[in-house]
Amino acid sequence: MAHLKLGEILVNQGLITEKQLEKAIEDQKKEKGRIGEILINQGIISEENMSAALGQQLGIPYYSSENVELLQPRHDQSLDKVIPGDFAKKNGVLPLSKNMNSLTCAVIDPLDLLMLDNLRRLANCEINLVVATRTALNKAITDFYFKENKEQGKTSLLNRAVESSYEISKDVQGPIESKDKISASAELSLDKLIEKAGEAPVVKLVDLIIRQAIDERASDIHIEPFENKINLRYRIDGALYNIPPPAPHLHLPIVSRIKILAKLDIAEKRLPQDGAITAKLEDRTVDIRISTVPTIWGEKVVMRILDKAAVPLELTNLGFDVKQIEMIRKCLAMPYGLFYITGPTGSGKSTSLYAAVCETIDPKKNVLTVEDPVEYKIEGLNQVAVKSDIGLTYATTLKAFLRQDPDVIMVGETRDLETASICVRAALTGHFVLSTLHTNDAASAITRLMDIGVPSYLLTPSLVLLQAQRLARKLCPKCKEPYEPTPDRHGGIEFKSDLVYQAKGCDECNGTGYKGRVVIAEVLPINDSIRSLISRNATAGEIKDQARKDGMATIFESGIRLVNEGITSFDEVCRVSVDF
Repeated sequence: MAHLKLGEILVNQGLITEKQLEKAIEDQKKEKGRIGEILINQGIISEENMSAALGQQLGIPYYSSENVELLQPRHDQSLDKVIPGDFAKKNGVLPLSKNMNSLTCAVIDPLDLLMLDNLRRLANCEINLVVATRTALNKAITDFYFKENKEQGKTSLLNRAVESSYEISKDVQGPIESKDKISASAELSLDKLIEKAGEAPVVKLVDLIIRQAIDERASDIHIEPFENKINLRYRIDGALYNIPPPAPHLHLPIVSRIKILAKLDIAEKRLPQDGAITAKLEDRTVDIRISTVPTIWGEKVVMRILDKAAVPLELTNLGFDVKQIEMIRKCLAMPYGLFYITGPTGSGKSTSLYAAVCETIDPKKNVLTVEDPVEYKIEGLNQVAVKSDIGLTYATTLKAFLRQDPDVIMVGETRDLETASICVRAALTGHFVLSTLHTNDAASAITRLMDIGVPSYLLTPSLVLLQAQRLARKLCPKCKEPYEPTPDRHGGIEFKSDLVYQAKGCDECNGTGYKGRVVIAEVLPINDSIRSLISRNATAGEIKDQARKDGMATIFESGIRLVNEGITSFDEVCRVSVDF
């Protein structure tokens, strides 16, 4: 019966009627799908019915739920090296065994000719097929490729990528021996170093490390040398993950390759250096900031990935509630004033600052920015990068800006009295100024500015809005687990929602329970009552108490709102909030 079509086999087996087949064929013309998938989606047949019929149609074995134990790859043949896990998961393929020039694979769709052609090219041998249901095969793929990494709390995709890079690294100097130490590799001559940095395996290795980091939504890549090893770590959603590293003898060629791309001096290993790389992906451009510092074992490299496609620079997509967005936009519509975004390092201040300044872009306005360095290149902004070594500081650039007929000025960070004074005076002379400051909450920004020397009589008329924020991890939508909250479990806090969610962990989020991050913020508009407190040098606590009386939601209270909405967990809000 192998010559029969799938629909005819299902009719002959009494699983569907002729009428149901005719309807499925009509639906196929509209939906452009497979008959079997359409019948499954309509609930007419099961996955097992379709897989068994496919096996019969093509004359290949079918592994049902009754003999699912057959979906066990041979562990002594290193089949995960023959077919990588990402290809297996994406295409629904599981290698089971290899015999001479023949590889047996279980597949979901044996009629996918493009996949089969890619499989033959990848395995470089003949392919014998067995068919299995999607559910059974996906579970077997997860157990074979990803279960061990999940149990170890590591991100499987990262591990597989760097395992591949380790294989590439062997091509450079052959097998790794005990003498392959970071200190020994420092003896390479500069000529040989340049030569090795340009070798194809090193180029592929650096490209792979960067590309995998971008694919995994990493914000930073850390390459750290030690006596007998390299540490490779990615920062994902604010947490650093250790990755199996390349061979130790590749440290200098890797660093040199990165320096060449960033146009840095590869001969200078005693001083810190900063640079940038522009990476071209399929449909977007990613900017990468490079920083090197000399350690006792060699140069440590940190690459900051700035991907506009991964971080939407829009206020509505960052996590603010409707009321907070209204207050921010009302502030941004003012013709002059001073708007500060505050928070510790890594709290997303720069992203929120860019989102805010993007709201001011208008052909009728002259918008200027001074940054150290320029993180995102945005059309419509006149952006200047600070270069302290030639005297181009925040203060000197701001003085020049005031002669450039500005409407809006964005200052990347207020670091000293001179910069703060110019920002304040620019706001008082008819310009709208946005900047960032390192404080724990919004009210503390006022006392910080006073502490560095800005008088209260200048702050009172210039400040229009203060915003403090943190970044909380978002719960993975695939595996977040609901539970009923109780005051005893949450320190007496009551929730509006009957059910809230906690982290669980799955393959989609690499076992962490979280995927992506969201802003939790407090927004403090400067009204008359706050100005009165500023003018008499009130403490941060007094200003915060008044702001809460005026209706300000604190960072913790904003976080609880996100817990009620199922976006993050109570544990995560407590981790990042200063109020609890």
